[in-house]
Amino acid sequence: MARERERGAARRDSAPKESGRPDSGRQESGRKDTGRRAFARRDQTPPHQERQTRPPRPTRLSREEEGEPWLFPLPGTPAGDLPEWMRTGAFTGYLAAPGFLPELMAELDLEGASGAGHLVFGDLVFAKRMRPAAWAQNIWRNARLLPAPSIGQAAKALHGLQRNWWPHPVRLARRAALVAEKLPKVSAKPQVFGEAAPAAPLGSFTLWDEAALIASADCSSPYPDGQVCFVEDRVSAPSRAYLKLWEALTLLGVLPRPGELCLDLGSCPGGWTWVLASLGASVLSVDRAPIEPHIAAMPGVEYCQGSGFGLDPRMAGGPGARVDWLCSDMACYPARLLELVRRWLDADACRNFVCTLKCQGDADFETIQAFAAIPGSRVMHLAHNKHELTWALIR
Repeated sequence: MARERERGAARRDSAPKESGRPDSGRQESGRKDTGRRAFARRDQTPPHQERQTRPPRPTRLSREEEGEPWLFPLPGTPAGDLPEWMRTGAFTGYLAAPGFLPELMAELDLEGASGAGHLVFGDLVFAKRMRPAAWAQNIWRNARLLPAPSIGQAAKALHGLQRNWWPHPVRLARRAALVAEKLPKVSAKPQVFGEAAPAAPLGSFTLWDEAALIASADCSSPYPDGQVCFVEDRVSAPSRAYLKLWEALTLLGVLPRPGELCLDLGSCPGGWTWVLASLGASVLSVDRAPIEPHIAAMPGVEYCQGSGFGLDPRMAGGPGARVDWLCSDMACYPARLLELVRRWLDADACRNFVCTLKCQGDADFETIQAFAAIPGSRVMHLAHNKHELTWALIR
């Protein structure tokens, strides 16, 4: 026993001394760096590279298959037992903006999973009558229930209506993907800003069960599920807020032209100013907080520290000058923004408007409806909006 203790002590004495650093569990510096850390480095995207945002793939699992609950349980009714207005005629489908089904139902003045003229199916609300819905990411006009006893027959029925289709799987996602594979491929790659929105119509469908589907060849958005995705600029833009203005201008189909005078209210840190100046416009950028220095230094940009509510519409563009674009991403209640917009409209001091309605707490439907009632304007939920809407008026 004494000899064994002596041998153990000798081995400890001959062992290499530690460096004095605490044991972090890392490998010795001389060994090749493999495993988790090396994989993490390979997987990282260099900050100078552009990142692409992509819409959901048609092969994704439905929330039911992923175990995520819907707001209401999915109806188990066979297609033959659906309400007569769904079985025998056309109806409207409202696809809720992700996470905003309660706001959509409140806007449509509907309660519960079903009623005399509506039925909720996952994040889709099918209704007997059609009405404007800002909280809908996509509206399925003239939707119909179609027989689909097999994958091939489902694809044939859809192809008989039009060419391009995008599946929205509430359930039976794998079967919906197989149907989509038999249809012409729809490109879902991110769009470069400045390109026009797709001109070809894009229909949407969902499988009700293994024998029937619901489809609309006439949707409000030409994008898959209404999700507009761009090749992002991760170098020049100071924040991701610029994507909202990119999307709004793309959907509106018009861009500020070089030399036009634009106001950017609530501009810090400068994302919307960056978009407008990049298009060659002259920008008066207004906020209490300063914008990023490299944005303020862009040609055509003039930064003014203050509140956008303090601007006099008759003098903001200069004596006798009319502003071409008023853009606002200010953090304020929609009712206060409505007062500002009405002042500018009454003074006839601006031609075009793009404004974010930030719904702090419960949505202010009365004010949202007042915005929507302004002639020639529209209220919409952008794919890059959060708990907010976008109001636009182009003249």
